[in-house]
Amino acid sequence: MNKFWMQLFKRTLLIPCLILFLGSGDILGQEKEIQYGNNQDAGSFLKVGKVNIYYESYGKGEPLVILHGNGNSIKDMRHQISFFSKEYHVIAIDSRGRGKSELGPDSLTYNILAEDVAGLIKGLGLDSAYVIGYSDGGIIALILGINFPESVKKMAVYGVNVTPDRNALYPSFIEPTKRKRIQAEEMLAKRDTTKNWKVIQQRYRMVEFQPWLSSEDLGRIKVPVLVLSADRDIIKLDHTLFIYKSIPKANLCIFPDATHRVPREQPELFNITVEKYFRQPFRGEEIR
Repeated sequence: MNKFWMQLFKRTLLIPCLILFLGSGDILGQEKEIQYGNNQDAGSFLKVGKVNIYYESYGKGEPLVILHGNGNSIKDMRHQISFFSKEYHVIAIDSRGRGKSELGPDSLTYNILAEDVAGLIKGLGLDSAYVIGYSDGGIIALILGINFPESVKKMAVYGVNVTPDRNALYPSFIEPTKRKRIQAEEMLAKRDTTKNWKVIQQRYRMVEFQPWLSSEDLGRIKVPVLVLSADRDIIKLDHTLFIYKSIPKANLCIFPDATHRVPREQPELFNITVEKYFRQPFRGEEIR
């Protein structure tokens, strides 16, 4: 083959490869451009009681509600949304006062937040949903299972406490929470506008003084619950075991050498663990 035909042959091979490369780059770019928590194509508001609750929907399949932590919003659960939306119809929710959801006139309580989630599930015409709750989102999920059992199929809750005291939490978490609540109240008194101190005050008051759920309360949860934590979490292991033992259909997962931030810092491990749990039938009740 002479030099002319050799060069032409090489260029012909390069063209489809270049097209494929550029095309795959566009796809990757599109994935990176998804602005979870600020996606006009996926986002909507639904009036629940007195408040407009913001949520985003992704994927198709069985409904799965994702609930973020206290100081978070939808965007902080992006690793879970992108993973589970491949198999589920994911509904990611901004809790009151977080993200784009309104704070409303009432003081924040976990009971009100659970009512919001139940109202949204009903408002979307869903019979029930799988639920993933991270930290405060996990507390909301537990209360949802207690007060609105018809709304939940199965749930996975990570890093949850059911009392706000030292039986559940380490002093290294309790003391800064109190300081931040006091700071927010002082800034409100000064009418400072550098931050939304009202929301900050409400958030830290809720964490400092709530929730108060008993073993009897948790015993009312009838759906399977995967209780997850880590050996370096802000929640004491004894308290996590108390939650696990109090729920009739519970399974337990403790991640080693890990912290409260596993869903964000080790999302692959967290997501695969929860996905396996949701897909398998519940086992464990027979050995209790």
